[in-house]
Amino acid sequence: MPSAPNETLLTVEIKMLSPESLKRIDRELDKYPPDQKQSATMSALRIAQEEKGWLASETIEFVAEYLGLPAIAVYEVASFYNMYDLAPVGAKKITVCTNLPCALSGGVHAADYIKKKLGIDFNETTADGCFTLKEGECMGACGDAPVLLVNNHRMCSWMTEAKIDQLLADLQK
Repeated sequence: MPSAPNETLLTVEIKMLSPESLKRIDRELDKYPPDQKQSATMSALRIAQEEKGWLASETIEFVAEYLGLPAIAVYEVASFYNMYDLAPVGAKKITVCTNLPCALSGGVHAADYIKKKLGIDFNETTADGCFTLKEGECMGACGDAPVLLVNNHRMCSWMTEAKIDQLLADLQK
């Protein structure tokens, strides 16, 4: 039980999604038969994360309730895929592919270079909250290695040190 009224407000704030986000989730639900609501789980989690910045357990539970699914089923999806953040991340999340094809084509070197430039390791955030560095699984662009993904949406290919420097400078603007 919350110990103070502000704590209750914080919990409600974390759980609730905006009417706009709920409309977006409803559009995703409309794509599937009523008995297949679980098919919209990934989209609903993406929408919730876009609004909240990350997926607190309360947000996952809210999404599960909204979809009419057991919370554990939605948590299983959120915890399986590395595109979902179960803890706060920086404003710019950089995910570097280090799977074998990328690793053999410079992915590990690119990751090490970013670590050195930002002064953080995987799963850490810079002190200013600007960058979080994540290690990613295959992004389906092995021929473009090394590759990285910015905020789960922007794929960057053939990342040399110079291109990494330029990307980091652009992201700080």
